Amino acid sequence: MAGSYDDRDGKIWMDGTLTDWRDANVHVLTHAMHYASSVFEGERCYNGKIFKSREHSERLHYSAKCLDFEVPYTVDELEAAKQSVLAANGLTDAYVRAIAWRGAGEDMGVASKKNPVRVAIAAWEWGNYYGDAKFKGAKLDIAKWKRPSPETAPSLAKAAGLYMICTMSKHAAEAKGCSDAMMFDYRGYVAEATGANIFFVKNGEVHTPLPDCFLNGLTRQTVIGMLNDRQIKVIERHIMPEELEGFEQCWLTGTAAEVTPVGQIGDYNFEVGAITREMSDSYEKLVRA
Repeated sequence: MAGSYDDRDGKIWMDGTLTDWRDANVHVLTHAMHYASSVFEGERCYNGKIFKSREHSERLHYSAKCLDFEVPYTVDELEAAKQSVLAANGLTDAYVRAIAWRGAGEDMGVASKKNPVRVAIAAWEWGNYYGDAKFKGAKLDIAKWKRPSPETAPSLAKAAGLYMICTMSKHAAEAKGCSDAMMFDYRGYVAEATGANIFFVKNGEVHTPLPDCFLNGLTRQTVIGMLNDRQIKVIERHIMPEELEGFEQCWLTGTAAEVTPVGQIGDYNFEVGAITREMSDSYEKLVRA
């Protein structure tokens, strides 16, 4: 599938009905467009099975509650809707996007209690998020924007508004010839990339930032479990910027990123070493099992 995302053949599930792709539209006065009252999930389907599908549907509900609204469909209904979208589009290997948002209604100020909550699910074919970086190691910029304090934003929700600074950071990175950007948190600790969690290796041990102000990704949790199964020590902690120089390997995790090696962050270089390659290969086998 190629071309603009609003001009394609296929079906999108929208508010309980399979709709022609080009007709899956919203009004310009949709509340989410003006006030970011939207949450979403990114999921991957491998060989006809969405990896951790139910966990994603449960997190969509959790994120909505963080933004003070409820998804008007149960987890079971969302699961059935995803399968109907895949079947309607003839997809077995795909990226799946579920989104819930406050729509257009009687309210058009900051408050939106009178507006309906809308839900849509789309799916499309999508290759490696970082292209060939998945094999040779991604090059990352260091973002000027920082992940916000939990006291200023619902940082543990997968909310659309939280990605505004990610978009700007990724654009700045791409302008420098990088694939992505690493972000610090509001305290100055290493946090994550714009859409993926981050891991480092030193002396055979794995270090990863403590997710106390950013999303604890499902892929992140999966990879930590894989490391534990291999009795590789995982240390979740606050990581200072000056520690980057001492790490030997680095990789990113996320539904879109899967497990992607990192070769460079700013002026710091990393090898695509044995642990990184093992995690990438093992994750690929796990999701296709």
